[in-house]
Amino acid sequence: METRSFTDFLRGLDDSSLLALFELRPDLVSPVPPDLSSLAVRASSAPSLARAVDSLNEWQFQVLEACSALNEPMSEKEIISLTDTSAKFVIPHLITLALIYKSDDGLRLPNSLREVLGNEPAGLGPASMAKLVMKKLADAPEASKKILERLTWGPPRGSVGDIRNPGPGIAWLLKENFLVPLDQRTVILPREVGIFLRGGKVHKNPEPNPPGVDGEKVAQSKIDRASIANIATVLRWCEEVLNFWSEEPPSALRAGGLGVRDLKATADHLGVDENCASFIAELVYLAGLVVIDADDRVLPTHSFDLWLTQNPEVKWRSIASLWLVTSRVSGLIGRGDSKHIAALGPELDRVNAASTKRLTLELLAQYQLLRPNSEAFLKLMKWRAPSRRNAGLQNELVSWTLREAEWLGITGQGAISTYGLGFINNIEDLGISANLPKPVDHILIQSDNTAIAPGPLEIDIARTLDSIADIESRGGATVYRFSETSIRRGLDHGKTGEDIKDFLRKTSKTPMPQPLEYLISDVSKRHGRLRVGNANAYIRCEDATILTQILADKKVEGLQLRRIAPEVLVCEHEPQEIIATLRSAGYMPAAESLSGVLLTGPKLNRAKSKPRPPRIIGEIERLSDEVLAGALRALRAGEKSSHKQSSLREIAANALTALPRTTANETLDILNQFIREQKTLSIGYADNNGSATHRIVDPLSISAGSLIARDHGTGEVQSFRIPRITGVAPL
Repeated sequence: METRSFTDFLRGLDDSSLLALFELRPDLVSPVPPDLSSLAVRASSAPSLARAVDSLNEWQFQVLEACSALNEPMSEKEIISLTDTSAKFVIPHLITLALIYKSDDGLRLPNSLREVLGNEPAGLGPASMAKLVMKKLADAPEASKKILERLTWGPPRGSVGDIRNPGPGIAWLLKENFLVPLDQRTVILPREVGIFLRGGKVHKNPEPNPPGVDGEKVAQSKIDRASIANIATVLRWCEEVLNFWSEEPPSALRAGGLGVRDLKATADHLGVDENCASFIAELVYLAGLVVIDADDRVLPTHSFDLWLTQNPEVKWRSIASLWLVTSRVSGLIGRGDSKHIAALGPELDRVNAASTKRLTLELLAQYQLLRPNSEAFLKLMKWRAPSRRNAGLQNELVSWTLREAEWLGITGQGAISTYGLGFINNIEDLGISANLPKPVDHILIQSDNTAIAPGPLEIDIARTLDSIADIESRGGATVYRFSETSIRRGLDHGKTGEDIKDFLRKTSKTPMPQPLEYLISDVSKRHGRLRVGNANAYIRCEDATILTQILADKKVEGLQLRRIAPEVLVCEHEPQEIIATLRSAGYMPAAESLSGVLLTGPKLNRAKSKPRPPRIIGEIERLSDEVLAGALRALRAGEKSSHKQSSLREIAANALTALPRTTANETLDILNQFIREQKTLSIGYADNNGSATHRIVDPLSISAGSLIARDHGTGEVQSFRIPRITGVAPL
């Protein structure tokens, strides 16, 4: 078949070549185009070409730039002469990607590719319109040679004071057409001159080979121990942050996302920096474990309760797999130039985030047992994926990926772990649940009002202990501290002093010290003596002396309390604000309802709305072999249908020089005959504007004065009003 265009090139590809193209460029069949002509339009569009160009490594991109510097058609020999002999191994890959295609007279580029590469690929200017004699450059004045030296390796543009009165060096170059004026103050070096001055090459430093990576060797056992510790830690972080937000839900910003103060409070609660807290917040948001509710509060969802019941490996996979494919970049939060970007906010998507993560992990997998040197690894990543769409962010994306992979436990001590390798290779059982410490059902209470959990606690015990104690330190063992505030929190959750004591006696393998028992008794005795309700708010207490003490207390004078009875105070502030102020002043108030019932009970705040995980904005992932094969079958069928329709139109145009004309009776007789024989015919049909056109149809039936037929032009079954049919004719 003669190849005169990009569409002809695609039509000439066999099934294996088309499958290879679809595998490398899955966007071409998402969705499947109707025929090869549509495929050619999509494959030569700027967005699709940009994705394909971004998949190239540095050497493949340099070869493509060299191709763009040549006039079409070009030959393989010309490309090699501008680059290196190893370019002959790159050209077939570029042809497979359809970034270069073969025509009858040589190699060519798709129409929009030069626009995607930019106006000055490899720092070369446009082609010269004049005939150049390169030998004259040897006789150039010294001033002209200095100008050429500055422009040789790009950028090829230079500024002049006034093009009508340039210096002697520029004047000579303009006269000999070695410089071309762009406007009154700009000149540019033609492409041919640039290549000649570069010694017949396009790039100053061709890079056919990837840079090496060095680093420190680490034993696999150490890597896996660090990795499993990181996995346990990240699961605990996720659980802690959701329990924290359940008790003290932060308010979302008006523009969406988590405020700086709430993020700092979350970081302080977890005992991590704000970068790590942002990362954890994004993880639980991606997994649908938290949502911004209708009242603009950030609350855990009911999915969190289900997530808690799953085994550790399932929980870890659910967050790690979403992290790998998401386009959201938590590293952007808190950057100096991105102060408006907030955790859980709408402005975190970056188009190449997911592809950068996957490539980073794939390269780490190639250097097992090695903690790579960060500088060398960044150089390798830049060679492997010299991103041209987010070039300024690429190094930071790689650094953030390495940091987050360590937090997640995909790596341990900076090297890929056994669990990480299994994860990126989709191994079914990673062994995480078997290697994590088993949950324990006991604690060890110490004499200083602390308790030690010698491992991860069972869910019910951990939840109860979190409500009556504060975490003081974390690690292989967790240290909890009991205080007035923590015991009061447990009482607010509906427990009594005796309930707390019974829980600690049953759970602790050491006896409960007397000071802790006294603390619980004292707090429970004082808890609830003060009652706060709505008046706007009121405070009541059966002990009038306590109210007298509060009125005289300077710590609460900002509430502007007023006594209306010996046992009742009223205030204009909200109940929650009054309770917080009284607690900070050392009192133990409790909330009550309008009927005087004490408002206590477990605080499991959950969002009423359904989880709304953020959508993924990024590249289309590689399709499975079954999907690719189905896309190919659909494309081939569509191409046959399009070819048949084109043939029928051509037959109709050649056979029918004018619209068919038949009487009404003849029209009905012929239509009924062709419906019975199930044959194709041509009809003349008048549209709403009165203009009549040929239609190639398969008549199916006549109903209510209309012909029901399949139109070959659209491939759809349509209704044609019989009074508008000018005539019918067989093909």
